[in-house]
Amino acid sequence: MSWPTPPPTTPCSGVVAASPSPAFGDLLTLRYTGEQPGDATVSERWRAIAAAAEVDDPVQLPGTGLVAFGSFVFDPQSERENVLRVPGMIVGRHSGRAWVTRLAFDDTPDEPEPELPPRSPFGPHWSATLGPGLQTAEGYQDAVRQGIEAIGRREVGKVVLARDITGTVPAGSDLRRLVRSLLEGYPDCWVFAVDGLIGASPETLVTVSGGTVTARVLAGTVARGGDADADVAASVALARSTKDQDEHRFAVQSVLKALAPHTSALAAADEPFTLKLPNVWHLATDVEGELSEDASSLDLLSVLHPTAAVAGTPTAAAMDVIRRLEPFDRGRYAGAVGWTAASGDGEWAIALRCAQIDRAAPSSPTAPITAYAGAGIVADSVPESELLETRVKFRPIVEALA
Repeated sequence: MSWPTPPPTTPCSGVVAASPSPAFGDLLTLRYTGEQPGDATVSERWRAIAAAAEVDDPVQLPGTGLVAFGSFVFDPQSERENVLRVPGMIVGRHSGRAWVTRLAFDDTPDEPEPELPPRSPFGPHWSATLGPGLQTAEGYQDAVRQGIEAIGRREVGKVVLARDITGTVPAGSDLRRLVRSLLEGYPDCWVFAVDGLIGASPETLVTVSGGTVTARVLAGTVARGGDADADVAASVALARSTKDQDEHRFAVQSVLKALAPHTSALAAADEPFTLKLPNVWHLATDVEGELSEDASSLDLLSVLHPTAAVAGTPTAAAMDVIRRLEPFDRGRYAGAVGWTAASGDGEWAIALRCAQIDRAAPSSPTAPITAYAGAGIVADSVPESELLETRVKFRPIVEALA
């Protein structure tokens, strides 16, 4: 059930995602490995849950009614679990309105009005200890060289290679502080916190709303300038960069090709625009179309993911190169993160600018954390430049963890 309610004035505990969150509790969780998000088994499970649900939703806004939050792995061969979670309560805001959704099993006693969880002040300040991961700076540059060689052999036209940094956070840290820091620093990004994966992504993978499907493609990056003139020069240089334009074109074409069989009147601009974020400029293209079949947002994940923006092209060959050159399992980094409603509408972002924080071992004073950043490699990539790009992309999560 979804009830209108005044906006909450206290920090929320148990944050699951930033849109349409915050959410509390854990009513139902599906965990599994080895399947791509949107495979028939995943979509069918959610359709069965939605079909069996009784929904009382007088609010009728995006994010009301029965909603699940999900975080899916980048590579179906990953040992990390995919997760789709239905919380017990969601506090939502949209277009100046706020509401509470309570979700429960049918044998749960009814409540006349939902009660928000009690006020929970933020815990003490904390910071992470971070250092090189399995892929060092030198190792990353060598991987880029090998990626360029794979392109020269025509194995791939583009491949996206990532590196990691690892460390610890104090056990029991209030992770809402990290979420709040990202929300304040990157208000135009998709801030998320699902099952220990926390980040601020600039890239929407797919949004489905009332039969309309939209996506924003980002590929091609440059650091912001140190002053106004340098910043303008950086933006112009990015827009004129043949290397970045080629990288971006690969990413846009992969999205259009994936969506074409499922849409009508699919459209994208002929030229990308430059998107300004606090730390970088991106080349960006918005895509929009009308669904030509009864497809849900979960269904579209399997046809879209992974895009050329996070894997490369051709996809299968790029995945093989990534597995060969990256000395780690990406887990949910560069996978899909977001939410879906009972109707199949939903919003899914690519999990970028993020870190995975796992539970501390029993009696351990710290919990492990891993952050990732990547760059698209094409024929004329320069290893040192790609390394610098990953450093810029690490900045949002590293600064928030400091």
